[in-house]
Amino acid sequence: MHIFKQLLPGISQLNGARKYYQASCFAFIHSCPKSSVEVHSEDQEVVIALGSNVGDRLHNFNEALQLMKKSGMQITRHGCLYETAPAYVTDQPNFLNSAVRAVTKLGPHELLGALKRIEKDLGRTQGIRYGPRPIDLDILFYGKLKVRSETLTIPHERIWERPFVIAPLMDLLGSAIDSDVVACWHSFSTHSGGLFKSWEKLGGDSLIGKEGLKRVLPIGNGLWDWSTKTSIMGILNLTPDSFSDGGKFESLEAAVAQVQLMISEGADMIDIGAQSTRPMASRISVEQELDRLIPVLEAVVRMPEVEGKLVSVDTFHSEVASEAVSKGAHIVNDVSAGQLDSNMLSIVAGLRVPYIAMHMRGDPSTMQNSENLQYDDVCKQVASELLLRVRDAEVLGIPAWRIIIDPGIGFSKNTEQNLDILMGLPNIQEEIGRRSLALSHAPIMIGPSRKKFLGEVCNRKAAIERDPATVASVTAGVLAGANIVRVHNVRDNLDAVKLCDAMRRQKRAFPQIKNDL
Repeated sequence: MHIFKQLLPGISQLNGARKYYQASCFAFIHSCPKSSVEVHSEDQEVVIALGSNVGDRLHNFNEALQLMKKSGMQITRHGCLYETAPAYVTDQPNFLNSAVRAVTKLGPHELLGALKRIEKDLGRTQGIRYGPRPIDLDILFYGKLKVRSETLTIPHERIWERPFVIAPLMDLLGSAIDSDVVACWHSFSTHSGGLFKSWEKLGGDSLIGKEGLKRVLPIGNGLWDWSTKTSIMGILNLTPDSFSDGGKFESLEAAVAQVQLMISEGADMIDIGAQSTRPMASRISVEQELDRLIPVLEAVVRMPEVEGKLVSVDTFHSEVASEAVSKGAHIVNDVSAGQLDSNMLSIVAGLRVPYIAMHMRGDPSTMQNSENLQYDDVCKQVASELLLRVRDAEVLGIPAWRIIIDPGIGFSKNTEQNLDILMGLPNIQEEIGRRSLALSHAPIMIGPSRKKFLGEVCNRKAAIERDPATVASVTAGVLAGANIVRVHNVRDNLDAVKLCDAMRRQKRAFPQIKNDL
């Protein structure tokens, strides 16, 4: 997907903004008697780059973000997370790199001082330039200002030559220029086409996935590069009333046997749910959900077969999510994206695990009401509504690099709308990308398995008869860009996914092939 191409018709507008803001920024700086400018009263929007290659790199990031907040930086957006080869001094471990947007009242040099104190608190010492470090924090942009002093240069002087800096910087933008501050940042670029052109000149998205620059998501004890293969998530419903397999896996023995089967058939992840989310399902209490879930979860995480696999908990209750993670779950899968429990987003932020945010209007008992099925453009509206939820998640402390999005097939959609979403995943990504390129890059999960719309299209009333249609829908979704497929029948869908992945690899190997897969 090339979101940046959508911006090209507006480059002339960007050039005009570039000239205006270059003039205003330079005039402001040159009007000051000193070479530095301090701003103490107004909130300033800043961009700060993060890097680490010593110790527990992700822990270093998490600690740095917490200390930044305590030091007067309100973080509003996160870039994606990248594992990158070292630059300049190459005989050292790989780095993790990212960047954040924040709002602060600290002046430029005050901000620099605060960041230097955080680096010191996290163990950074004076070493060789460009050498190993537990944390590196650099100011890339500070409001509309250019700063030149003996200790500080803004914009950072080496932005334009570093893909590992430009990549997460781009993530903090949208393909649409939505503020005068962002227009000013574009004007600072060494290219007339702004930051997008600077990124393109370095190689752009073609660099992502190469050995020296991988976009990753921290999960379990590792870093997941979701571009290499599509993952299969096997469904384990512990409920008596799920639409497809309600009551089949209520006993511990039956649940464990099903997990063994799904793993033997090739599942990468197991999603365990103890609360039905079928249409018109009634809610059970947190205590009932935990009573169903925890014994099975404890047994599953102890299974030898689960070694190297990932376990997800399907819940919209924050208490259940917290308890499940404490018992070994790696992922929280929330069909409400935080709408059904006001504590969910802040709890997941503290858990520091990946969060699957799904689009749904209402709740399972109301989601198929006529008012919840009203869309003018289902892909655009799903994207904009889901974006609001994940932006809330970011502000509450769930970084973009921990978010997985699910457009919610079968939830608040009719048959035609579900088909539109299956075919329109690139449109959803593009719409999200207008406001946040980082979130447009997030892994996408789809869950069409055995759902009612497949039965309506294929005239299959029984859910168990919809596996062939599920395979077809999974195929369409993966070729449209899905990275995780949540299914009941692992074996048949694994074959479909393997073929889709082979087709996508073939297309990447021969980019001159014009036909979209």
